[in-house]
Amino acid sequence: MSAAGLRAFANIAQLWQLDMDAQLTLLGSPPRSTYYKWKKDPKSAHLGRDTLERISYILGIYKALQILLPEAVAADNWIHKPNAAPLFGGRSALDRMLSGNVSDLYVVRQYLDAMRGG
Repeated sequence: MSAAGLRAFANIAQLWQLDMDAQLTLLGSPPRSTYYKWKKDPKSAHLGRDTLERISYILGIYKALQILLPEAVAADNWIHKPNAAPLFGGRSALDRMLSGNVSDLYVVRQYLDAMRGG
């Protein structure tokens, strides 16, 4: 599960145009060298529960956006755009997700699930 999750995360990070610092933060701030090892050889990665949970939320966010915004570019850009919804306070979903708290990934995922009626 770790290898598949890491590959999926890397693909999403590329589509969302996330820099290395953002990727590390979303994964729970593993050491840079550890993340490079994971990327080089995903099959040998042993991810902790927290990192797997974070990847799961990111996959769910990505999937929900693909459903809500079927145009790929719009779906991938949504996380970068300011959002007037109260839980974002005019900031982007990515700003919220980059707080470093796994709970903020959960909140964004729940918001999108509610928007799609799920």
